[in-house]
Amino acid sequence: MSSDDEYTAYVMSRLLWLRRVAYLLCQDWSRADDLVQTAITRLYVNWRRASRADNLDAYARTVLVRVFLSEQRTGWWKRVSVTSTTPETFIDVVDLDVALDLEQALAALAPRQRATVVLRYYCDLSVEDTATALGCSPGTVKSQTSRALTALRRTLEFEGNPL
Repeated sequence: MSSDDEYTAYVMSRLLWLRRVAYLLCQDWSRADDLVQTAITRLYVNWRRASRADNLDAYARTVLVRVFLSEQRTGWWKRVSVTSTTPETFIDVVDLDVALDLEQALAALAPRQRATVVLRYYCDLSVEDTATALGCSPGTVKSQTSRALTALRRTLEFEGNPL
């Protein structure tokens, strides 16, 4: 199998997962698609190195998170106005009200805190793996996680949904 075929097979098998992670980071399906497109383009450019990685999913996830954080720093999300259309939903939760409250609370977090929570609890990464993905120390991951969970609890308890 050629290198391009390997890349295509990998991306096709992980595209939905990457899109969901991107959505959890940015809270907008259109923007999530843009993040994934940028991430898989960077993955393709570095495919020779990426395909030799011990954990290709971790490599791809790290690229995606770094694309998100880089975009947050540049202010792209402030300059571009995305029109609201009927969003696609991938929520497999019985109580949609609670899911919507959690989604709104997650969107209110700072980008780095949101990335930490998504990596730790949605992607189920360890503190060390999250630190590697974010390019920071494990202590920073712990403090960002603590602050994010405190903010989530405060927001959700305020809205009448005790955790």
